[in-house]
Amino acid sequence: MSAPRILIIGPPGAGKGTQSANIAEAYGVDHITTGDALRGNKDMDISDMDTEYDTPREYMEAGDLVPDEVVNAIVDEALSQADGFVLDGYPRNLDQAKELEEMTDLDVILSLDVSREELIDRLTGRRVCDDCGTNFHVEFDQPEEEGVCDECGGDLIQRDDDNRESVENRLDVFEENTKPVIDHYDGDDSFVAIDGEQTPDDVWADIQDAIDAHVE
Repeated sequence: MSAPRILIIGPPGAGKGTQSANIAEAYGVDHITTGDALRGNKDMDISDMDTEYDTPREYMEAGDLVPDEVVNAIVDEALSQADGFVLDGYPRNLDQAKELEEMTDLDVILSLDVSREELIDRLTGRRVCDDCGTNFHVEFDQPEEEGVCDECGGDLIQRDDDNRESVENRLDVFEENTKPVIDHYDGDDSFVAIDGEQTPDDVWADIQDAIDAHVE
């Protein structure tokens, strides 16, 4: 099997990060996220783009939103350096999807389907270690001792953006900006919808079947 070029897409809380890590390990490909790509290329020279700053680092240090054209260039650079990849968190809108089509050909597009109420339950129930960042859940992945991280003994907290109002807003943004990307890909020969409400092991089994069916 050649190194696959995979896009995984879905709403916040669908399990993209978990399954991307599985893909990267099982198929020996790079896990590329926009955040990692930005951090890995923060000193990239973008002075030719006629943007406010000359490097992504300056946007990040100023706390400003990195423009789409800069994100596109950074993702393009990351993909060009990868011998196979699973791309997670990009494209977030139709303009970025069109840019991606110019950058590379995808072997398989995995869309994780999870209902809105399930996503709200997952995200509002998430608890994160304040020290090491390990994730737990009040229902699905409880720590041995309530409020205490199994890994390092740190305090488990609810992130500010995991309250119901923030979660609803994040899902609204996904529906408005990224759901059209899924609709854009739906019907493509490489597109596979995955039931993301199954157990993580069952989701992973379906993902493996999809990849193996699309990659020689």
